[in-house]
Amino acid sequence: MADFPGFIAVETGEEGGLPLAIAWSLPDGQVKHTLIQPDDSWLHDELVALGDYSLEELEGLGVSPLDVIRELENDHFSETLLTAGVSDDESALARLFDAFGLDPFVELAPAESLYPDLPSGEWFRLRNELFGELGLEPLRADQEVQVMLALHQRLCEED
Repeated sequence: MADFPGFIAVETGEEGGLPLAIAWSLPDGQVKHTLIQPDDSWLHDELVALGDYSLEELEGLGVSPLDVIRELENDHFSETLLTAGVSDDESALARLFDAFGLDPFVELAPAESLYPDLPSGEWFRLRNELFGELGLEPLRADQEVQVMLALHQRLCEED
């Protein structure tokens, strides 16, 4: 199979799009995934929604937002990456880049746009089926990217 397209997913807290984890694919189909250490500017006096993570987990196991940006830049500078949730991922990425006064150097496009022959909504239906089939969770960034890769491979094999 030829190179895989670039897929990306950003896992966020329940409110406000706080980026907690990020995953993206590489052309060979590998997935890069990491937790993100919250920037101090993201943490307010009010309770911050951290999803399934604790602040200690994110700070101890996560990578700094600047390191995430550098790694993404090394892998996908000036590329268009495909996502299942464009507006959610765009706002999470914007928050990541805004912490350093940077403009995002990647563009996001809906993953379903890669398959113009599929009827409207069919990509999402197939994606949801594949999550169940593989026993994965749609809100986990790494699992979202794995499913998009698997679905891409399946759809390309059918052609």
